[in-house]
Amino acid sequence: MMKTPSDYYLLPADLPFNRASLKNNFQLKSPDQDPGGDGVWLPLQGMNLLTVSTPQGPELAEGDSPLQTTTFPPLYIGQWRNRPCRLLHIPEDMKLPPQLHRQPLRAAKPDISIALLSLAGMGQMILHWEDNSQLCSTCGKKMTRLKGEWGKECQHCNASHYPRVHPCVIGLVIKGDEILLARKPEWTDGRYSLVAGFVEFGECLEETMARETVEETNIQIKNIRYIGSQSWPFPSQLMCGFVADYAGGEIKLNDQELADAKWCKLDQLPTLPPKRSIARWLIDRAEKFIS
Repeated sequence: MMKTPSDYYLLPADLPFNRASLKNNFQLKSPDQDPGGDGVWLPLQGMNLLTVSTPQGPELAEGDSPLQTTTFPPLYIGQWRNRPCRLLHIPEDMKLPPQLHRQPLRAAKPDISIALLSLAGMGQMILHWEDNSQLCSTCGKKMTRLKGEWGKECQHCNASHYPRVHPCVIGLVIKGDEILLARKPEWTDGRYSLVAGFVEFGECLEETMARETVEETNIQIKNIRYIGSQSWPFPSQLMCGFVADYAGGEIKLNDQELADAKWCKLDQLPTLPPKRSIARWLIDRAEKFIS
């Protein structure tokens, strides 16, 4: 049976988009290691993976490239089930041939396996790096690839650059038998999640968690404990999950990021993020952290 993102995840490392989800299916390699020959294609169009239908379910296309028009030439990224896997960046306005089907990567319940979802997520991170590494950020000249790795080097000033993953925090805040949930205005009506935000200059992760909670909700926290993390390829982040205890304050929306925030009992929760996210992983285990 195809393991789907609705299944139970024992640890945060088991969540989709983490490399553990690709175990025994994919080995990441640098583009210069392309062995040549036939393989499989990883076509990404916006936030969609393009697949073909098989008796086993949605799979990657094989043989000749399923599309001739791409943003840049096919890019070898590694071995998918011992076959060369090449990434295709498809223009968002391009009409697709009938054999290709869009699989939304941010769907609450994706129709593809965890391994395919995670491979597509890695492809999204690679595309983000490729789109933002054409020119040297030091001098503005064109960059070339470093052999055997994903870094690039400027031939003009010799500066080296490597893929950038942005650290973020996300945390379950507990007050008695309630948890703190927040909602952004652009989310689906009624959907809530956890306080989250990007790490700033000079901060450790715990400091970021405390600052973001105050900035977004006016709530002060204490006893901040790291729980686990999840790669988040939208576009290239590392979500670091925490649990913390209420230390003081009343809810007040201090910035323009949130539409609402509230304390919720575990038997009265609103619509939550999908189970493929570390936010939902923490919420689903909130009872274990409530003393």
